[in-house]
This record gives sequence, structure tokens and C-alpha cells, in this order.
Amino acid sequence: MRKRLLLCFVSLVIALSVCAQDNRGKGFSPEKFQADLEQFIIKEAGLTNKEAEKFFPLYDEMRKAQRAKFDRIRQLSRNNPTDDAACLNIIKQCDKLEIDLKRIQQSYHNKFLTVIPARKLLDVIKAENKFHRRSLKKMHDNNQKKGRK
Repeated sequence: MRKRLLLCFVSLVIALSVCAQDNRGKGFSPEKFQADLEQFIIKEAGLTNKEAEKFFPLYDEMRKAQRAKFDRIRQLSRNNPTDDAACLNIIKQCDKLEIDLKRIQQSYHNKFLTVIPARKLLDVIKAENKFHRRSLKKMHDNNQKKGRK
């Protein structure tokens, strides 16, 4: 589970980087990224307009709650302690934060189930992962093209 969560986070960061490296020189737009993600999820999960109106405010709340934990994990990961006690402390803090992330996710999954059926929630989860994988592939492909030039 921790690996999946970390993979999702890394994919999100990479997807943001892909958008930031847009060949048209427009730069990264968080609003465009969010809109693209939402449209992809709506289409892939088959959400109705009514479902989307209820779902995405909760989804945004979840992402905001998770972002604080991701930021703290990233901060801790930048540390390079030299003694085992400090390293162990960082490991324990990161483990706790990852458990917190999973609890946030579980809590919001329960909230999501009050506005969309379980089948659609599973489709949303799959769509989000698919969106991030595609973004990662796009970044990889763009980097490969740049390397050939």
C-alpha cells in the first residue's frame, strides 16, 4: 500500500513536471492540470454532472489534506543525518505520515461513497492512476525526443 501511495505521489509530481515542460512554452497551469484531471475522471468513471458537482469538492478537500503530509515527507526526505538515531527518527516520522495519508484516503473514500456508488468510486481511483501514468509516459516521451535533438 505504501508503495502504491508513493507511486501515486511520484506520478503526480512527474505529471506536474510534464505540464511545466510544455513544448509550447506556456508553462505549468495548476488550473489546467486540475481541469484536465477532472475531465478525464468524469469521462473514465462515467460521472454525471450532478455526481461530479458533489464529488470534486470532496476530492479537492482530500488532495489539500494529503498535500500537507506529502510536503512534510518531502521535507524529511531532504535531510541527510549521519547518525543512526536521527535516521531512525526520520523513518518513523515518514511511516507515521504515510499511515496518516492512508487514513485520510480511507476517510474520504467513505465520504465519496455518500455521493457516488462504489463501482464509480473504483473507476475514479483507476482513472486517477491512469491519468498520472499517462502523464509520466508523456514526460518520458518528451525527454526522449529532447535527447535526440
